[in-house]
Amino acid sequence: MSDLSIMIAGEAGQGLVTIGQILTRSLVRSGLHVLVQQDYQSRVRGGLNSWRIRYGDAPVLAPCSAVDLLLALSPEAVGVFAPRLRDDGLLIADARYGVVDERLLAVPMDALKGAPAFYGVAALAVAVAAIGCDPGVVEGVMAIFFDEDTLEKNRGVFRKALAWAMEGETRLHGAIPSQAGPPALAITGNEALALGAMAAGCNFVAYYPMTPATSVVQTLITHGEASGVFVEQVEDELAAINMAIGAGYAGARAMVATSGGGMALMSEGVSLAAMTETPVVIMVAQRPGPATGLPTRTEQGDLDLVRFSGHGEFPRVILAPDTPESCFYLTHHAFDLAERFQGPVFILTDQYLADSTRDVPPFDLHRLPPMTTPSFSVSSPYERYAWSDETGISPRRVPGFSKALVVADSDEHTPDGHLTEVLEIRTRMQEKRMRKETGLEACTVPPTYSGEAEPDLLLISWGSTGGACREASSHLGRGVATLHFSQLWPLNAPSFQGYLDRAKRVVVVEGNYTGQFERLLVAEAGCRVDDRVRRYDGLPITAEWIETHLEWRGEG
Repeated sequence: MSDLSIMIAGEAGQGLVTIGQILTRSLVRSGLHVLVQQDYQSRVRGGLNSWRIRYGDAPVLAPCSAVDLLLALSPEAVGVFAPRLRDDGLLIADARYGVVDERLLAVPMDALKGAPAFYGVAALAVAVAAIGCDPGVVEGVMAIFFDEDTLEKNRGVFRKALAWAMEGETRLHGAIPSQAGPPALAITGNEALALGAMAAGCNFVAYYPMTPATSVVQTLITHGEASGVFVEQVEDELAAINMAIGAGYAGARAMVATSGGGMALMSEGVSLAAMTETPVVIMVAQRPGPATGLPTRTEQGDLDLVRFSGHGEFPRVILAPDTPESCFYLTHHAFDLAERFQGPVFILTDQYLADSTRDVPPFDLHRLPPMTTPSFSVSSPYERYAWSDETGISPRRVPGFSKALVVADSDEHTPDGHLTEVLEIRTRMQEKRMRKETGLEACTVPPTYSGEAEPDLLLISWGSTGGACREASSHLGRGVATLHFSQLWPLNAPSFQGYLDRAKRVVVVEGNYTGQFERLLVAEAGCRVDDRVRRYDGLPITAEWIETHLEWRGEG
């Protein structure tokens, strides 16, 4: 595989995201594979943000630290990121910055951009010339982002800057040519998650804005109306979870989207969904804490929060996608599980996955199984919490569609839904709810194994760390295998215990300080773990990070 890394860095408000999106989509339309990592500060203007594109002629698994082309839109970007630039890399910066670097291409931005608003598109043109991307493809993508009048002005600046760049020696060493390939989508994890919700028939979403989950709802607002999605922005996360539960009781397929701080407020509502046996999907996009922490960075620090959210004992499911494809298909699966087992199902992502863009083939709707649905008609008498067989699942009906009375109660209740303090009924009802765990375990998404049957080293990952582990395993050579979990609870130990038993050394890789998934594997599945690689500085785990920390421990 040949791959290169482009970093566009500058201040918030300079149009960095727009030109990054244009370049990303242009590369995808050129038949190349991409992975974008966004790194931004919690401010509207100023600061130092970056848009990092790693692209190549084969699928890109994870971000990397080294940079081949640095497009610096501010002097600070040069100072911070030039040390990451490879020796044969290219630094594109405004000539006015006064940078001294043998890798520098000094651009006369004042002469090329005209008005300040076109600074970004002039810089984009120079980068396009450097990587050899087809300008016609880029201009086609620009038409998506600008109205007709603004498009013509941007095209003028783009062509002027491109002509200047083509006159000199601007080509990046090792530039990767376009290639023919099937159509692909350039999509973020959050966008794919929203599409998965629509494909599952989600028709109610309640939310209070919280980075990095908000773009899920923004996507649903933009595209969900055609599929009947009603979105309500509420006053706080308590209202969001309770409105979603109310919608679920009324027959809607409901979802909330939040991050760690919002999830903390939703905890009581999670218990309400469990007691009333109401389906609800809860998407939690992790960021570093405690408290506000680093609101625009990434971490895998909320597994314990989700695992133990809500008071009392009740079944739950935790899914953790690692790519836009898995965001789409696991979200559809989450809605089906919520409907089938009548309770809360969590989708646990993080800022890196939420905001990173990748190329994916169009989603195959034919792969999606039929959804579980409640009945809208019933003959009397009807008991919402009727004693069930070994599944623990009672017949779910929707109020208002028949003469049957559908009663739900947050207190312990009798089979017909009315409050009770008869302790024998309490015992039997709790056992009924908990029997759902057997069915949930049977539906567990098994982890994905890759490598030799008896490896010297087994890298265990979950969520967004999967790609970095797969890339690291390819670098470390033979004898290295990977085991990736996209379902974190419930765990079905027989489906993976043999992989750990046959490995000489087992290492768990995760983005937190305390090893939350490692502790879950040891405590709940009795697994053996020999070592660990962790990261908690707010940046995603890369293959280089894994390799460096394994070497530090004498591996590799």
